[in-house]
Amino acid sequence: MPDSHKEDAPGTLIVTGAGRGIGAAIATLAGTRGFRVAVNYARNGQAAADVARAIVSSGGRACVIQADVSRENEIVRLFESAEQELGPITGLVNSAGITGGFSRVEAVTSATLARVFALNVIGAMLCAREAVRRMSTRNGGSGGAIVNISSRAAEIGGAGEWVHYAASKGALDTFTLGLAREVASEGIRVNAVAPGHVLTELHADSGDPERPVRLAPTIPMGRAGKPEEIAEAVLWLLSPAASYTTGAILAVSGGR
Repeated sequence: MPDSHKEDAPGTLIVTGAGRGIGAAIATLAGTRGFRVAVNYARNGQAAADVARAIVSSGGRACVIQADVSRENEIVRLFESAEQELGPITGLVNSAGITGGFSRVEAVTSATLARVFALNVIGAMLCAREAVRRMSTRNGGSGGAIVNISSRAAEIGGAGEWVHYAASKGALDTFTLGLAREVASEGIRVNAVAPGHVLTELHADSGDPERPVRLAPTIPMGRAGKPEEIAEAVLWLLSPAASYTTGAILAVSGGR
C-alpha cells in the first residue's frame, strides 16, 4: 500500500488568497515550519510581497504568484509557476474566498452567486485537481495534504446575511469529504478548517467591519478569533501529527 507518511518532510505549499487575513497567517506560519511557500494573491501584490518578505526574513523560502483562482487557466499557471520556483508540490491550502456581501436570498443576484461559487467552490475544486495530479502516488507523486478553508456558516446557514456564502462553504465541505475518500489510498490527506468569527478584513469587505466584535457575546468563549489561531489548526492538519486524519472538518470557532 502507498506510504501515508510521505509528506513528513515539508515541501512546497501553495496558499491561495495568501495576501491578507487567514491566508497570510497560514503562509507566514508555514514558512516558519519549513515549507517553501507559494504566496498567491489576486489583486494586492504589495500585501503578498510583505508576506513573502516576512517568510524570507525568518529564514524560509517563498515566492509571490498572482493568479485569480476563479479562472482555470490562471490556476494551471499558478501550479506550474510554483513548481518551477520552489519544487514539487506537497501541499495546498484553499484559502481564497469571498462572501458576496450581505443579502437576503430574495435579493441576491445571479451575478453574485456566480462570483461566489466560481471562487469558493469551483476554484477550490480546480486547485485541488491540480494538486492531486501532482501529488497522488497513482500519478507518480509522493503524496501530500490539502486543507480547505470552510466556515461555520456552512453549519449555521447564514440566515439574513449570507446564505449564498454559507451554501458555497457547505459545498466545499462535501467536496472535502468526497475527495478525502477518493485519494486516501494515494498518499493524499484532505481536510477542512471551519473558522467562526475571525478578526479579518472579510467583514469590512462585506460592509460591516465591527461584526466580529458585535457578535462576540454569541460566542461561548466571548471573543472573535485571530487569524493566527486558524493558521495553527491548518498547520497541524498539514503536518505528520495528523497522519491518520483525513475527511475531517475541524471547527475552530470558540465553541460557536
